[in-house]
Amino acid sequence: MGASDDPRRVHFQSPEYLVERLDAIADLFDKDRTTLLVEAIREYLADTAENETFQELVATKYYDDQLEFETVKQLVGAETAQRLRLLKADLEDEPLDLAAPDDDIDIYGPDATADDTDAGQR
Repeated sequence: MGASDDPRRVHFQSPEYLVERLDAIADLFDKDRTTLLVEAIREYLADTAENETFQELVATKYYDDQLEFETVKQLVGAETAQRLRLLKADLEDEPLDLAAPDDDIDIYGPDATADDTDAGQR
């Protein structure tokens, strides 16, 4: 277990009927209440992290500098967080200052050529 996996005591209040149902389910599966709560929280967090609306909210707040990268990583996982980091960096880049092609040039025609303006910078 890593340091972040060390148990931490958390106290909260819950309606009595939920605790009674939880205890009944724990007895049925021969588990304790804490084990069921941790499993339920883990499943909820995994489901939430995969939710498209949630990911969009995280992305928006990250792009608006309301969330740090490490928080994003905790919320949506390392792979998605890295993708958001790359997209944010791309969004923050200045657009290329390229002149528009002449009106008489067919940019999709057979004589079209590529612009290597950035080739020397890579």
